[in-house]
Amino acid sequence: MSDLEIRPAAASDLPAIVAMLADDPLGAQRESPGDLTPYTEAFERLVHDPNQRLVVAVRAGAVVGTLQLTIVPGLSRRGATRSIIEGVRIHTEERGSGLGTQLLEWAVEESRRQNCRLVQLTSDATRTDAHRFYERLGFEASHLGFKMSL
Repeated sequence: MSDLEIRPAAASDLPAIVAMLADDPLGAQRESPGDLTPYTEAFERLVHDPNQRLVVAVRAGAVVGTLQLTIVPGLSRRGATRSIIEGVRIHTEERGSGLGTQLLEWAVEESRRQNCRLVQLTSDATRTDAHRFYERLGFEASHLGFKMSL
Protein backbone atom coordinates (compact mmCIF):
# COMPACT_ATOMS: atom_id res chain seq x y z
CA MET A 1 0.00 0.00 0.00
CA SER A 2 2.87 2.33 -0.71
CA ASP A 3 0.60 4.27 -3.08
CA LEU A 4 -1.25 5.73 -0.09
CA GLU A 5 -0.60 9.29 1.07
CA ILE A 6 -1.83 10.61 4.42
CA ARG A 7 -1.77 14.40 4.39
CA PRO A 8 -3.49 17.40 5.95
CA ALA A 9 -6.95 17.95 4.51
CA ALA A 10 -7.45 20.87 2.13
CA ALA A 11 -10.66 22.82 1.59
CA SER A 12 -10.96 21.12 -1.80
CA ASP A 13 -11.23 17.76 0.03
CA LEU A 14 -14.41 18.78 1.86
CA PRO A 15 -16.92 17.28 -0.62
CA ALA A 16 -15.19 13.87 -0.40
CA ILE A 17 -14.87 14.05 3.40
CA VAL A 18 -18.52 15.00 3.91
CA ALA A 19 -19.62 12.27 1.49
CA MET A 20 -17.77 9.71 3.63
CA LEU A 21 -19.26 11.15 6.84
CA ALA A 22 -22.74 10.72 5.33
CA ASP A 23 -22.14 7.24 3.89
CA ASP A 24 -23.57 5.07 6.65
CA PRO A 25 -26.90 4.79 8.50
CA LEU A 26 -25.87 7.14 11.33
CA GLY A 27 -24.17 9.70 9.09
CA ALA A 28 -27.06 9.72 6.66
CA GLN A 29 -29.26 11.03 9.50
CA ARG A 30 -26.97 13.82 10.66
CA GLU A 31 -24.90 15.00 7.68
CA SER A 32 -25.90 17.26 4.76
CA PRO A 33 -23.54 16.78 1.82
CA GLY A 34 -25.68 19.11 -0.32
CA ASP A 35 -24.77 22.16 1.78
CA LEU A 36 -21.04 22.49 2.51
CA THR A 37 -21.38 25.88 4.25
CA PRO A 38 -21.25 24.57 7.85
CA TYR A 39 -18.41 22.21 6.96
CA THR A 40 -16.42 25.02 5.35
CA GLU A 41 -16.85 27.16 8.46
CA ALA A 42 -15.77 24.27 10.69
CA PHE A 43 -12.79 23.55 8.42
CA GLU A 44 -11.60 27.15 8.82
CA ARG A 45 -11.74 26.81 12.61
CA LEU A 46 -9.84 23.50 12.45
CA VAL A 47 -6.99 24.70 10.23
CA HIS A 48 -6.35 27.67 12.52
CA ASP A 49 -6.23 25.58 15.71
CA PRO A 50 -2.72 24.20 16.36
CA ASN A 51 -4.16 21.29 18.37
CA GLN A 52 -6.19 19.91 15.46
CA ARG A 53 -5.07 17.54 12.73
CA LEU A 54 -7.68 16.86 10.05
CA VAL A 55 -6.13 14.42 7.59
CA VAL A 56 -7.14 12.56 4.48
CA ALA A 57 -5.83 9.36 2.98
CA VAL A 58 -5.37 9.67 -0.77
CA ARG A 59 -4.89 6.85 -3.25
CA ALA A 60 -4.55 7.41 -7.01
CA GLY A 61 -5.62 11.04 -6.56
CA ALA A 62 -8.86 10.18 -4.72
CA VAL A 63 -9.68 10.85 -1.06
CA VAL A 64 -10.41 7.41 0.39
CA GLY A 65 -10.24 8.01 4.14
CA THR A 66 -10.21 10.68 6.82
CA LEU A 67 -9.90 11.28 10.53
CA GLN A 68 -9.49 14.14 12.96
CA LEU A 69 -6.88 14.06 15.70
CA THR A 70 -7.18 16.52 18.58
CA ILE A 71 -4.30 17.13 20.99
CA VAL A 72 -5.53 17.93 24.50
CA PRO A 73 -3.17 19.22 27.21
CA GLY A 74 -4.40 18.34 30.68
CA LEU A 75 -3.71 18.23 34.38
CA SER A 76 -4.93 14.71 35.16
CA ARG A 77 -2.54 11.76 34.89
CA ARG A 78 0.27 13.98 36.18
CA GLY A 79 -0.21 16.67 33.54
CA ALA A 80 -0.49 14.25 30.65
CA THR A 81 -1.32 15.35 27.15
CA ARG A 82 -3.78 13.07 25.40
CA SER A 83 -5.12 12.82 21.90
CA ILE A 84 -8.65 12.15 20.75
CA ILE A 85 -9.41 10.44 17.45
CA GLU A 86 -12.71 11.48 15.84
CA GLY A 87 -14.54 11.14 12.56
CA VAL A 88 -12.75 8.06 11.26
CA ARG A 89 -14.22 7.22 7.87
CA ILE A 90 -13.12 4.90 5.09
CA HIS A 91 -14.55 5.07 1.57
CA THR A 92 -16.91 2.15 0.88
CA GLU A 93 -14.65 0.70 -1.81
CA GLU A 94 -11.64 0.71 0.55
CA ARG A 95 -13.24 -0.98 3.56
CA GLY A 96 -11.39 -4.16 4.47
CA SER A 97 -8.26 -3.08 2.57
CA GLY A 98 -6.15 -2.24 5.64
CA LEU A 99 -6.58 1.49 5.12
CA GLY A 100 -8.32 1.96 8.48
CA THR A 101 -5.40 0.29 10.21
CA GLN A 102 -2.95 2.58 8.43
CA LEU A 103 -4.94 5.69 9.39
CA LEU A 104 -5.15 4.67 13.04
CA GLU A 105 -1.45 3.77 13.12
CA TRP A 106 -0.71 7.22 11.70
CA ALA A 107 -2.83 8.81 14.46
CA VAL A 108 -1.08 6.83 17.20
CA GLU A 109 2.36 7.73 15.84
CA GLU A 110 1.41 11.40 15.52
CA SER A 111 0.17 11.26 19.12
CA ARG A 112 3.53 9.90 20.23
CA ARG A 113 5.28 12.63 18.24
CA GLN A 114 3.15 15.18 20.14
CA ASN A 115 4.25 13.58 23.45
CA CYS A 116 0.78 12.30 24.26
CA ARG A 117 0.57 9.66 26.96
CA LEU A 118 -2.90 8.45 26.05
CA VAL A 119 -4.89 8.08 22.84
CA GLN A 120 -8.64 7.83 23.16
CA LEU A 121 -11.62 7.59 20.88
CA THR A 122 -15.34 7.04 21.09
CA SER A 123 -17.52 4.98 18.83
CA ASP A 124 -21.30 4.88 18.63
CA ALA A 125 -22.64 1.95 20.65
CA THR A 126 -24.26 0.48 17.51
CA ARG A 127 -20.98 0.22 15.57
CA THR A 128 -20.00 -3.25 16.77
CA ASP A 129 -17.74 -3.95 13.78
CA ALA A 130 -15.80 -0.77 14.56
CA HIS A 131 -15.48 -1.81 18.20
CA ARG A 132 -13.87 -5.11 17.19
CA PHE A 133 -11.56 -3.22 14.82
CA TYR A 134 -10.41 -0.80 17.55
CA GLU A 135 -9.87 -3.61 20.05
CA ARG A 136 -7.82 -5.53 17.48
CA LEU A 137 -5.57 -2.46 17.22
CA GLY A 138 -5.02 -2.42 20.99
CA PHE A 139 -7.69 0.02 22.16
CA GLU A 140 -9.54 -0.98 25.31
CA ALA A 141 -13.25 -0.36 25.95
CA SER A 142 -12.51 1.09 29.39
CA HIS A 143 -15.09 3.86 29.81
CA LEU A 144 -18.74 4.58 29.33
CA GLY A 145 -19.32 7.77 27.33
CA PHE A 146 -22.05 10.36 27.74
CA LYS A 147 -23.17 13.22 25.52
CA MET A 148 -25.69 16.02 25.56
CA SER A 149 -26.96 17.63 22.37
CA LEU A 150 -27.09 21.43 22.55
